[in-house]
Amino acid sequence: MTSAYENITREELVSKLIESEKRNAALNTRLEELTFQVKELLRLVHGAKSERFVSSEALAATQLPLGLILETTVEPIVEVQVEKKTVYVPVTEKPASKHHGRNPLPPHLKRVEIVIEPKEDTTGLVCIGYEVTEELEYEKGKLFVNQFKRAKYALPVADEKTRILVGELPVRPIERAIAGPSLLTYILISKFCDHLPCYRQIQMFQRMGVTLSPATINDWITASCDLLQPLYDLLKREVLSQPYLQVDETPIKVLDKDKKGSTHKGYHWLYHAPLTGMVLFDYQPGRGREGPGHLLKDFKGHLQTDGYGVYEDFDNKEGITQIQCMAHARRMFEKALDNHPQLASYALTQIQQLYASEKKAKDLSLNYDERYNLRQMEALPVLTAFNAWLIAHIPSEEKKPDAVLPSSTMGKAINYALNRWHQLMIYAHHGELHIDNNAAENAIRPIALGRKNYLFAGSHKGAERAAMVYSLLATCKKQGIEPSAWLEDVFKRIASHPINKLKELLPNNYKNQPQQNYPA
Repeated sequence: MTSAYENITREELVSKLIESEKRNAALNTRLEELTFQVKELLRLVHGAKSERFVSSEALAATQLPLGLILETTVEPIVEVQVEKKTVYVPVTEKPASKHHGRNPLPPHLKRVEIVIEPKEDTTGLVCIGYEVTEELEYEKGKLFVNQFKRAKYALPVADEKTRILVGELPVRPIERAIAGPSLLTYILISKFCDHLPCYRQIQMFQRMGVTLSPATINDWITASCDLLQPLYDLLKREVLSQPYLQVDETPIKVLDKDKKGSTHKGYHWLYHAPLTGMVLFDYQPGRGREGPGHLLKDFKGHLQTDGYGVYEDFDNKEGITQIQCMAHARRMFEKALDNHPQLASYALTQIQQLYASEKKAKDLSLNYDERYNLRQMEALPVLTAFNAWLIAHIPSEEKKPDAVLPSSTMGKAINYALNRWHQLMIYAHHGELHIDNNAAENAIRPIALGRKNYLFAGSHKGAERAAMVYSLLATCKKQGIEPSAWLEDVFKRIASHPINKLKELLPNNYKNQPQQNYPA
């Protein structure tokens, strides 16, 4: 029997073998990609969303008391010569937290005293004190009516005509509307802070005996946002004038009359000023460079972003220093942990050291100069060694036992970090900059929760109004201000507030401002 390979030369066999190996490598890479995608989808549907990583050293340390010693397979750190510097870091320790039982109820809550006498006869006895037990209760929300009765007086005059004097009606948020500042506040806070759609609020009002139509509620929200528009414009100018901004974006579905049977995918762009704790949301119909390009056309300073390609335009813009987010780089290595456990574990351990240093600075309440010194002493050597390790493991198509393919999850993680390494290291040379963009991502979370409840904005204008309210409420949160109290007081004052003193009403300037009384 004749073999199929009898008439094939050795060179042709070698060529076919090489082609087969290339196809096999490509199929293995594709299999890894598909396996990774399946795992990510399963984690999104069923798994925990946490990206928590426990290094093998930490795991071994926790298991030592049980007599279980684990072998560590993490590669040794590449030795890199780092110039020695003298730095000074305070050595004060954070006092240990002491917690003794249940926290007391806040003193500002109204107390209703209920005095309970003993069942026995107390005639002739002297009360020597009370045993006090506190119970937290709730009184359900209720609607009430402010009825303004303005007295009218007739004054006689010489020409035998009568002039009428009438008490002046206080300034109201929305003229000729029945909604007062407290009700407007409740509607906006319920929708944009507690993520309660308007139709559910209408159902709640019906249970209280008042029927309000969706059109009425929407009109009130529109009029309220018209009142807040000057304050939002001022907040925008204040945020964009800051020397350090963090930027991120998140999608929002919008009803569009030009798209029948479907929704438009718009975007809320977030601009967070970490140094002042101010937050700005700006709605744009798309995710292109036009939105941030226009808004940041006059910006000068440090701009911290993720790896989205639109932000690359700011790399070469004069006056802007772009910083990358270490959390996004870490996320890439975390995704590679299943397929490349040894390499990914080493990378995650190094990044974990960087975050441990940041936690130390936070626990010690270091100022910017002290934080800079700590980063120079602890973070910079780790970053330098980590960079050398990344260079030593640059992805390659060459067939080597320890080669990392560029198309693999580990190859993508290494290339992601190397391509942005300069921007990832900038934070270590400053005390005021953040290691990541997490503060901006945290400010976006209310939008993510909101769109799960009310699903979409009714129009592009509605999405713009949502951005306005989200901006002001998120700034309240950053400033530690209770948003309901702030918004209600603003509604009482803004209609008659001097335009040249509008800055007083911004949440970051609000803490020391007196609250005016409003008729109850």
